[in-house]
Amino acid sequence: MFSSGILLLTSYMVVLLLLAWPLGIALTRLVDDRLPLGLLRFESRMKILDNSPMNWQTYAAAILVFNILGAAVLFLMMLFQGVLPLNPMHLPAVEPLLAMNTAISFITNTNWQAYAGETTLSPLTQMMGLTVHNFLSAANGIAVAFVLMRAFARTGGKQLGNAWTDIWRITVYLLLPISIVYALFLSQQGVVQTFMAQISVPGLNGIEQHIPLGPVASQEAIKMLGTNGGGYFNANSAHPFENPTALTNFVQMISILLIPAALCICFGRIAGDNRVGSALLWTMGIMLVGAALVIMWAESQGHPLLAHLPIDQQMSALQSGGNMEGKETRFGIWASSLFATITTAASCGAVNAMHDSFTPLGGLIPMVLMQLGEVVFGGVGSGWYGMMLFVFLTVFLAGLMIGRTPEYLGKKIEIYEMKMVTIAILIPPALVLLGTALAVMLPQGLVSLHESGPHGFSEILYAFSSAANNNGSAFAGLNGNTPFMNITLAVLMFVGRFGVMVPVLAIAGALIEKRHQPSGAGSLACHGPLFVGMLIGVVLLIGALTFIPALALGPVVEHLTLWQIH
Repeated sequence: MFSSGILLLTSYMVVLLLLAWPLGIALTRLVDDRLPLGLLRFESRMKILDNSPMNWQTYAAAILVFNILGAAVLFLMMLFQGVLPLNPMHLPAVEPLLAMNTAISFITNTNWQAYAGETTLSPLTQMMGLTVHNFLSAANGIAVAFVLMRAFARTGGKQLGNAWTDIWRITVYLLLPISIVYALFLSQQGVVQTFMAQISVPGLNGIEQHIPLGPVASQEAIKMLGTNGGGYFNANSAHPFENPTALTNFVQMISILLIPAALCICFGRIAGDNRVGSALLWTMGIMLVGAALVIMWAESQGHPLLAHLPIDQQMSALQSGGNMEGKETRFGIWASSLFATITTAASCGAVNAMHDSFTPLGGLIPMVLMQLGEVVFGGVGSGWYGMMLFVFLTVFLAGLMIGRTPEYLGKKIEIYEMKMVTIAILIPPALVLLGTALAVMLPQGLVSLHESGPHGFSEILYAFSSAANNNGSAFAGLNGNTPFMNITLAVLMFVGRFGVMVPVLAIAGALIEKRHQPSGAGSLACHGPLFVGMLIGVVLLIGALTFIPALALGPVVEHLTLWQIH
């Protein structure tokens, strides 16, 4: 029945590209400041924007200050949650270290959650705290992507745009309208949207059960569209009140990669050559499809230690078969595997199945997708500019091989740009490996483990990979709510986000000062199968050289051990 998984994957890619194409065209208006006249008049009359152009340093400072202040407000909101309104269950204040970790998590688009949302945060905190930052963190990432696109299309040091204008327009003209329609759809499908604290129903054993409710649909929409991933409920998109049907599951998967795919199309139009945007789409698409097929295959094989039990783990018309532990029966193997691929290829982190229950190889692929830097579509904005870092590296290596100064779209990639590329590419893996080493060396890190051996190591490696690359998903057997984990993961999330974002803005500042050079006979064609193959090779090579030793100690050893026992 593997053909069912192939059909789902094919359908997904077709629908994604059909929807991303018109959205990508629309995004070019935001990049080029070509808004409809009515919106420009509205902004002018309201006098809400100062559209003064910024250089890259001012733009970076605005982004950093805006996010630090946002984290402080969210932190205080959680500390004083117990005395604030819209708290029908009278939930107490959040513990300070957990509040700090959560605040940094949501401003960095990570949404790492070391708590159960329905029993920790009030509706006010969920709506005015978390949901607001779901919009703003997504807008920040897209804004930085816009700056890098402008650096290729324009020449002049102060034509990068204005951070406040970009964040406003992305939030109000892009994210908010789609999220409103999306939330209405989710509500119609059965996702709850209410201020009721809970509903009481008789349990199967006759004891009354209290089920938490809340304004879920409004948070769910931007959670997926903005590749945020933090769920209202602890079970995230496996919870029927967040993701009730096969249709909502498919739409949620589409919405995760919709804007990342559209940004590739947008870039091709901004650059004046649709082929460069298509090359990025092909690169990301090939890697996504390959990862999805491996996870589907691994999960369909079942668990070797269950082979001697009277359980049919094989695919049949009557049951989904394979490894169903930690998966919802309404989604099954294929939709759970595809969702896991998409949410870790993007920096989303939402889950409709428990990744900790995947087979060793099935859990290895989501980990690798994060460790590659979240560049296979990636987060909104951050995935695109993350892949562009690898584009610059590919162009640089190709230039060395043919003895020419590297250039991309007519602008030379020189020493300064490559220094910034190197810093941005190396920061996340350095954080992952150093953080993992620290956690396995110190008793404060080991106390979080519920598992020993290679799977315990995998849980730690997955957590630090998720935090440093701003994903937010986890192997949930790990206890993330300890002082050590709250502090170290918060540092990783902050540095992993802005340690990449600032060098990207520096690259944009350098590129916009350069004039376009006409392409010559020796110029590298940055499109077509050859370039796509080179780019995939560079991405995989960097990931392989960095993480193969660590992966060998975790999921690889676990896989070999399980099958050797079998």
